[in-house]
Amino acid sequence: MEPKLSVGETINKAFSIYRDQAAVLLPVAFWLFLVVAVIEELAAESVAVGLVGVVVGLVANTLYQGMVVGLVSDVQDGRRDSSVGELMRSVLPVLWPLIGAGILAALGIAGGFILLVVPGLYLLTIWAVIAPVIVVERRRVFDAFGRSRHLVKGHGWAVFGTVLLAFLIVALAGIAFAVIAAALSEGVVTRIVFGTLASTLTAPVAALVAAVLYFRLRAIHGEQQQPAAEGLVAPEAPEAPEPPR
Repeated sequence: MEPKLSVGETINKAFSIYRDQAAVLLPVAFWLFLVVAVIEELAAESVAVGLVGVVVGLVANTLYQGMVVGLVSDVQDGRRDSSVGELMRSVLPVLWPLIGAGILAALGIAGGFILLVVPGLYLLTIWAVIAPVIVVERRRVFDAFGRSRHLVKGHGWAVFGTVLLAFLIVALAGIAFAVIAAALSEGVVTRIVFGTLASTLTAPVAALVAAVLYFRLRAIHGEQQQPAAEGLVAPEAPEAPEPPR
C-alpha cells in the first residue's frame, strides 16, 4: 500500500526546519525584502521606479524561494553543509527558469480563478512543487509543470490542504502586521519596517512548505531523495527494468 501524505506532518517538518535554520532564513529575507519595501515606497513618486520595483520584487522573491529550496535539499541528511553564499549561488543558474515558471503558473492560476474557482484551485495544487523541481532537478520550465503534476498525482487533497494551511498562516501573519503598523503610525518608515518584518517572517513559510512537500512526495513515489553533492542537484529516479521475455 502506497504511503499517504500527511498535512500535519508536512507543516510540522516545514516549521521544524524554519526553527533550526532561522539564523539563515531570517537575515537573508530581511535584507532582500528591505530593499523591496524601500523601492515600493519610492514607487509612489514615479511610474518608472514602480516598474523597477515590480522587477526587483519578482527577482527577490524568486531568488529567496530558490535559496530556501536549496537549503531544504541540503538538510535532507540532517545537517546544512552549504554556506548562505553557496545556497544563493546555486539558484543563479535556474533563476530565469524559476521566474518564467512562476509567471506562467500565476497567469494560469489567476485565469482559473477568473473563469471558475475550482480550476484555479486545481492548478494551484498540481503545480505546488514546480519551484523545487526546477531548483533540485534542473528541469526546463514546461517539463517542470508536468513533473510537478506527476509527483502530486494521487495526493491532491493532501497537497491542497497543506498549501491552503500555509496560505492561511501567511495571510493571518500579514494581516496582524498590517493592523499593528496602521495602529502605530502612517509614516513611511513605519510602513517600511513593518512591511519588511512581515515579509521576513512569512516568506520562509511558503517556500519551506513547497520544498518539504517535494521531498515527501518523492519519498512516497519511492524516488531517491539525496541530492548529488555538486550543485545540489538530485539525480533522476532510475526506471524499473523491463521483465525478461
